[in-house]
Amino acid sequence: MPADRILDDLRALRAGDLPTHGGRTLAYVYDSGLSGLDELAAGAHALASSTNGLDPTAFPSLLRMENDIVAAASALLGGGPATVGTVTSGGTESCMLAVHAARASRGDVTRPRIVVPSTAHAAFHKAAHYFHVEVATVPVSPDTFTADPEAMAAAIDDRTVLVVVSAPSYAHGVVDPVVPVAAAARERGVRCHVDACIGGWVLPYFRALGEDVPDFDLSVPGVTSLSVDLHKYAYCPKGTSVLLHADADLRRPQFFASASWPGYTMLNSTLQSTRSGGPLAAAWAVLNHLGDDGYRSLASTVLSATRTLRAGIATMDGLRLQGDPRSTLLSVAADADDFDVFTVADEMTERGWYLQPQFGFESSAPNLHLTVTAANHGTEELLLADLAAAVASARRSGPVTMGPEVTSTIAGLDPAELTPEAFGALLAMAGMTKVAAPKRMAEVNAMLAVAPPPLRERLLVEFLSVLYTPGS
Repeated sequence: MPADRILDDLRALRAGDLPTHGGRTLAYVYDSGLSGLDELAAGAHALASSTNGLDPTAFPSLLRMENDIVAAASALLGGGPATVGTVTSGGTESCMLAVHAARASRGDVTRPRIVVPSTAHAAFHKAAHYFHVEVATVPVSPDTFTADPEAMAAAIDDRTVLVVVSAPSYAHGVVDPVVPVAAAARERGVRCHVDACIGGWVLPYFRALGEDVPDFDLSVPGVTSLSVDLHKYAYCPKGTSVLLHADADLRRPQFFASASWPGYTMLNSTLQSTRSGGPLAAAWAVLNHLGDDGYRSLASTVLSATRTLRAGIATMDGLRLQGDPRSTLLSVAADADDFDVFTVADEMTERGWYLQPQFGFESSAPNLHLTVTAANHGTEELLLADLAAAVASARRSGPVTMGPEVTSTIAGLDPAELTPEAFGALLAMAGMTKVAAPKRMAEVNAMLAVAPPPLRERLLVEFLSVLYTPGS
């Protein structure tokens, strides 16, 4: 195929995606709203895309850029002279490496476990799944959704290798009480990781702007590692994240080396071996271009947008904010029973906005998740007006109801014994043709909401399997 035709086809494919710029997609993407930044990042990516981070001695430019990025992250997030770090492909890899390093450092523990609040990112459960680590999940405060320091401390035992806290947690945007939890971990000689993937590059600037931000970074005694994503509020292209360790001894178990074969001695600092230098160079370019003043300005912009949206939602009839968000994430639940948030999400989609539905969990009601970025500044009033109209429309439609046949079918499903036929029947009940989702997802989300988490996981794994089948 000619190159121009291939690119035309790619543009046509992309036309069906959610918009990545303009502040209309309030999940998955982070838009600075600055002109020229994408072009800078793309140019830097192209210059380094053919290099390979597998061997830093072969490509010293990558080594230099990675050390520069780690130094910048350390300076921003309370690191000291001994702090070291690694650039990874994203927050999940950073979190998984933190768990792996903690597990590998305790060879004396035969059944290692990690202690996490119930609001910790699912990446830690993924790490536990891959590395055969037990997860001790501690319920959070039912009102604030923050970790309970006393309960977290009580959950630490002789098999605990890592304690996790969030700054902020993804679902509600609240910052866990890092200081007392880290102190409890330190007292027991256990590592403490702060998941600041989504807040690490914006909370320090919020504090500089006068916001009351709780202490959460490497300056807190007992915090041994911290993760921060550059493709979030550092506004770098995907995917780049930084995992910081308080010192090199804490990081060393993260590394992998193997000379047990006739080829080159494999030496890896991350889960990956071959790593394109493209994302690293793009992040390095963006960080150097924006600098401290640029990020402070972007933080001021997103703080203003978040405040406006938060105030507007708090006074909107039928909606309420969950928790006390300290960053840029808002969890919006229904404050009445004559409509549901899943219908509101559909109505917002029809108005050109994407708000991410979240299911109920513990004391957290079903809600809509908003990731506010700098690009939302200037569109706040339009979003709030459309949200109010969406709620009014959802009220006219009424809450989603399911017939007894559907609820009894879901109640009778065993996740361990779910067959393709049963999955197909559920797709049909949800009004889905094969795996093509309908334009309105409220009914599908309502079905998933009544399914217990293990069944929901199993259903979505089956859905993913079919989705990634050519010709499906």
